[in-house]
Formats: sequence, structure tokens, C-alpha cells
Amino acid sequence: GFVGISPDHPFARRTAGLPMHTDDIFERSSASWALELRAKRLAESSDREKMQHNLWSATELADANEPVFVPEALKRQGFDSVDFLKIDIDGPDFHVLNSLDGLFEGLSILGVRLEVCMFGGVEDSVHTFHNTDRFMRQQGYALVRLDNRSYSMRALPSRFAITMPAQTVSGRIFQAEAFYARDLAADRWKELATRTSTEKIAKLAAILSAWEQPDGAAELLLKFRDRLSTLFDVDKALDMLAAQTQRADGEKDEVEILSYRDYMALFAKDPPEFYPPPNLPPPPRPTLRERFDAAWMAWSDWYYVDKIKQNRRRWIMLDGKRKARDAKAASAKRL
Repeated sequence: GFVGISPDHPFARRTAGLPMHTDDIFERSSASWALELRAKRLAESSDREKMQHNLWSATELADANEPVFVPEALKRQGFDSVDFLKIDIDGPDFHVLNSLDGLFEGLSILGVRLEVCMFGGVEDSVHTFHNTDRFMRQQGYALVRLDNRSYSMRALPSRFAITMPAQTVSGRIFQAEAFYARDLAADRWKELATRTSTEKIAKLAAILSAWEQPDGAAELLLKFRDRLSTLFDVDKALDMLAAQTQRADGEKDEVEILSYRDYMALFAKDPPEFYPPPNLPPPPRPTLRERFDAAWMAWSDWYYVDKIKQNRRRWIMLDGKRKARDAKAASAKRL
């Protein structure tokens, strides 16, 4: 069903008749133009195809006159504890978020992921990032990640970033995914952490890891090691988080993955591995023979230029690793 806010809620009464969005730029975007170009064909298409183009408003959904109110629905279903909240409803997002005002701690909500608008005015009632961020901080949450989405203007369209008319690879920032979490490792929230169950702390670490925040998860594991040790092997979990961090680099082979202990010991030496490679001179210019070989290859392989570029990038990467190893060996020798 459609999710909304109870008309008796103080925020609903205060914002009655006011717009939910202001200064919306979507109609000026290339995504809007693309939808206009497809409008006639999609009008006769199935609901499934309309949904694939994000035209949910043109499909038959639930009765808008019978909205679902989240607090009442949770109470009706018997939920008194919630781990994770996600809001992305392309409309009254900020109103629905406000419907939970004052209930976050009672429900023990650990993580919240919200679609936020990066456009809008200064009114405190509209769905904008600055209003959402202020509200979430008032509820006691920290912003741990922000994924921006750009939309090009129809005056000069950019390539779409996904398979439907929406965000583009370049353009003006339009929306974002905002990730909020309890910062239970901070001294400020020491009392809240004491009241939070050990299972909830473990779940928060899992949420942070899923959000590509293994460092935040590790901080929780170290801070609450004694409590979490009753649930699982903390050292093994730290090894898994260290592996996640190293795989994120995209350059390490599995055999190069270090344990948490070895990874931390390596960082304590301030090695070059934790910094970008120094500016390297360009690889040597190809010899006359290599040029002939490239020209000959062109007759049978039209992608030879890409192959040459790949080889040059690989040379730069290997040269950087070699210099890093040499620097590490020299450092070890000095010690």
C-alpha cells in the first residue's frame, strides 16, 4: 500500500497544504526528455515494462486513499524492535520519516538508508538533504555514507548510468542515497550502547560491513570485544573485515590478503603500500620492431590499440608494486 503520515501527527498538521518539494529540476533533465520520447509507446505497454522505466505512477497500485502509517502498522504486527529502515517512495519520504519522530530509540533502529533530494529551498518542511540530515542527527544518528546521483540537463544530455532514463554519468547532482547509523563506539553514546543488546551491536557491525564500512564494523568489534565474544569468534571476524578492506583495493591477489593482526602491524610501519604510487615516468617508447608488430596486428585485431593501453597500464602498476617492494625491503634492511 501507499505509505503516508497520519493527518493527526503534529508534522502533518504543521505542513498541511505545503509542497513536499520545491525547485524540482527533473523536468529540465535529459531523463525527463527521454521519458517524453517514450511516452506514447509506454502508454500501451504492460505494467511490468512501465515499472522497468520507473513509471510506477502510471501503473495500477494500491488505493492512495487508504495509506499505511508505519508506527501503527508496526504496532499492529507486534513489532517492538526494528533493525533497519529504508525509505524510497518518490514522494512523501520526509513526511513518513517524521512520522517516526521520537520512536527511533524505542524501536532500537540501528541503520537507516534514505533517498534524499539535493535540490529544494530553505523551508524546513520540504524533502531536502539538509532537512533530512538535521532530523536524523536530532534522532541520534551519524551520516556514514552518501552516494550521489547526477542528472544531466536536456540542453546537453549525458549517457545514462543505468538501463532506464534516470541518473547519468555526468551532470548536476540531483538525488543521493544517505546512510545513517548509530555511532555506538563514540563516548557520547556510551549509555545507549550499554542499553543496546549484544545481538543488536553485532547486527550493527554487519550493517556497516554491508555498507562497505568494514572499518566502522571493526571499531565496534574492538570496543565491545568482551560482549561480542559470547556470540562469535571476534578475531576471526576481524580477519574477515581486514580481508574485505584489502579486496576493496582491487589489486591484491587472494594469497596477498593479510590477517587483521598482520595488516595492522604493516600499517604501523607507515609503509608505501598505503599511499598512491609515486608519479612514474612513462613506459619506454616502443621500438621500431614493436611498431611493425602493432601495425601487423591491426590487420587481424582491430582492438590492438586497447591492448597496447592495457599493457602500458599493467606496466605502470607492476612498476609501482616493484618500487614499493624495494622500498619495503630497504626499510627492513635499515631496521
